[in-house]
Amino acid sequence: MADLSHTSRFGPLLREWRLARRLTQEALAERAEVSTRHLSFLETGRSQASREMALVLGNALDLPLRERNALLVAAGFAAVYRETSLDAEPMLHVRRALDRMLAQQEPYPALVLDRMWNLLRMNEGGARLFARLFGARMPGPEVIGNLAHALFHPEGLRERIVDWPAFAALMAERLHRDAASDPSPDGLRALRDAVLAYPGVPAALRVPVIDRVPPIAVAVHVRAPDGGEARIFTMLATLGTPLDVTAEELRVELYFPLDDASDAFLRAC
Repeated sequence: MADLSHTSRFGPLLREWRLARRLTQEALAERAEVSTRHLSFLETGRSQASREMALVLGNALDLPLRERNALLVAAGFAAVYRETSLDAEPMLHVRRALDRMLAQQEPYPALVLDRMWNLLRMNEGGARLFARLFGARMPGPEVIGNLAHALFHPEGLRERIVDWPAFAALMAERLHRDAASDPSPDGLRALRDAVLAYPGVPAALRVPVIDRVPPIAVAVHVRAPDGGEARIFTMLATLGTPLDVTAEELRVELYFPLDDASDAFLRAC
């Protein structure tokens, strides 16, 4: 049975996700195989969503598992998808797979991140790269522990990225795309706003650029304090068809050299 004290949140949340997905009521109703009138009543609160309808709409909106749970809770029902700590016993097979990926990527860097860009794991190649780029001035965990903060914080990687303004513009667009698909107030919008508010970040980056086609691969040109340089690009890997919130939100960033000089730099770190 639904908890009616929560249902006033369902309609606004449903509408916000529909707009985030750039869907009309007619388009979403067609996806969910319900009438546009019923969908309108759900958004305005004139009708109460059943548990099954909340699940159907979460699927029609292609929501992440975390947000499907939030939609269920907003409708007054218990969450369906569990969120298991990466260090818990049921995640052993996931940890082993991640460890194998990190090891196989050597000597090149590899990082494991969650949806909020928090650094969960890295291989020895990643640790060596950070150590060479930062030298003796390794920043605190609030910077180095989150890749978005590390890229934009004044004590992060700014001085180590050649032509940082251009690279920062590309990363800002990525943050804007992530935020546009996640209207939750404590999620990616909050992360975007926090890192783009750092001193020295151009104000223009806080405005999304919606008509620019993102590049196929984003390369970063780094220069270490010892003068060594490398050009590196990233490939992302995610888990297929996960049924756990934590597993779905994991991503592995695999870094590769663009040329022989960059290959030598990474091998010498």
